[in-house]
Amino acid sequence: MSKQTILGRVGRLARANINALIDQAEDPQKMLDQLIRDYTQNIAEAEQAVAATIGNLRLTEQDHAEDVAAAKEWGGKALAASRKADELRGAGSAVEADRFDNLAKVALGRQLQAEKEARTAEPVIASQTEVVDELKAGLDRMKAKLGELKAKRDELVARAVSARAQNRMMDAVNSVDVLDPTSELNRFEEKVRREEAKAMGKQELAASSLDAQFEQLEGMGDSAEVEARLAALKSPS
Repeated sequence: MSKQTILGRVGRLARANINALIDQAEDPQKMLDQLIRDYTQNIAEAEQAVAATIGNLRLTEQDHAEDVAAAKEWGGKALAASRKADELRGAGSAVEADRFDNLAKVALGRQLQAEKEARTAEPVIASQTEVVDELKAGLDRMKAKLGELKAKRDELVARAVSARAQNRMMDAVNSVDVLDPTSELNRFEEKVRREEAKAMGKQELAASSLDAQFEQLEGMGDSAEVEARLAALKSPS
């Protein structure tokens, strides 16, 4: 996978608008579950690609370090050969002096080659370092987005559970509405009231009958008094 492809995927996922996706989904929880699976898979794949990119960068850095060390080493060999040539020339050994000067030239050529390779690697290292930094930042954003997705999913699940519980409670309350005139409780109350009224009617009827008997008794008393007075009138004084 090229670094452009990796950067493109990381950027797209990190910029994903969760709320917009939720608004477009028929089943937000199912959509979020799928997004979490996709993100987890994409993060794993991106981590492998980023790890490979970092590995390549480290190899390039190692090669650069080896070129720098080689340039220094060949420079040291060139200096040593040149000094040996000067020493031999001073001792009158011109042929040997030339041989060491030639060795110094070979060492200097190797030094130049190593320095050239080191310079060539430097912009590559700088570019790859920038890419690796971008990829690491992108992965961090993706992982933060994954955490946001999980939190959003958990929030929706909790809200759904709460809503279902509230609906069940309201259904239960509505099914036993004590204020409903057709409810069993009101019908029972009406039956009790009718029984109470019947008892009151019987009591009233009984009271009326008793009053009539007392009135009859009082009438009989008056008749007896009249008869007694009549007898008194008829008796000789």
